[in-house]
Amino acid sequence: MPTARPTLLDGAMATELQRHGRSMRDPLWSSEALGDAAGRTLVRDVHERYLAAGAGVVTANTLRCNRRTLDRAGLDEPAARHLVEIAVRLAVTARDTVRPAARVAGSIGPAEDCYQPHLVPPDAQIRAEARWLAGLLVANGVDLLLVETVNTAREALAALTEARAYGVPVWVSLVCAPGARLLSGEPLAPVAARLVRAGAAAVLVNCTGPADTGAALTALAAALADTGTPFGAYPNVEDRTGIAPNTAVDRYVAPHTGPAGFGALLADWCDHFGLSIVGGCCGTTPAHVAAAAAGFAGAGARFSAR
Repeated sequence: MPTARPTLLDGAMATELQRHGRSMRDPLWSSEALGDAAGRTLVRDVHERYLAAGAGVVTANTLRCNRRTLDRAGLDEPAARHLVEIAVRLAVTARDTVRPAARVAGSIGPAEDCYQPHLVPPDAQIRAEARWLAGLLVANGVDLLLVETVNTAREALAALTEARAYGVPVWVSLVCAPGARLLSGEPLAPVAARLVRAGAAAVLVNCTGPADTGAALTALAAALADTGTPFGAYPNVEDRTGIAPNTAVDRYVAPHTGPAGFGALLADWCDHFGLSIVGGCCGTTPAHVAAAAAGFAGAGARFSAR
């Protein structure tokens, strides 16, 4: 049972943008909204609504701001740097306006694809891209770096190594398959242990359905029990009935779990596993985060104030 109220992350950015009519197209996906005034206004509004809902960490919209993605979109170096600066500024401004005590995380996503391990590039490329993005994120004011939605141990470790050079905490979040394995097939527990030895400040599971997330948390709890390392999850709650597994779609997909059920799910995981960090991935909304926050606030006997 946790001894402190868990840190509450925000929820999804991309699916919230889709819910409000924005397209998610290759190569920029959610970062495309940073390129026009209406999109930037919407991104800031999403940040503000998550913060108002109770999020203690808001993540800058930089999942698809790695250099190769921006190259494919035709952005030169100054334009690429500017897009990252915009993303961080929107998150920082939202934080300062709504919840100044909250932290801003800088998202570092996979170099190629969140769901296709066979596309992971050589280590030298991963490290160069993580170094470029991590440096920009920290220079523009993020409080921590979130290497997220990674599907192989190799990429997680390479990105973590570079991100740690910038002097802020680095959390690493992995996409999992059934049986507490990464999408690459690698068992989660030894990967998590390697990440902790390499300096990860927290190990998480994200963009994974609730059932597979639960199995992954069982593995993390056992693997990290003697390390004291914070761990947690932010699950995907999209109803993907009729959609091929691990396939991106350019349309809004409604959640299979509403806010009340989501809040209860996170509370149950926190009680059972002693999670330190929880939040939402694809399909979650500010209402989901608000339900989680309300559940934690109403369970004061279980948590001491953090």
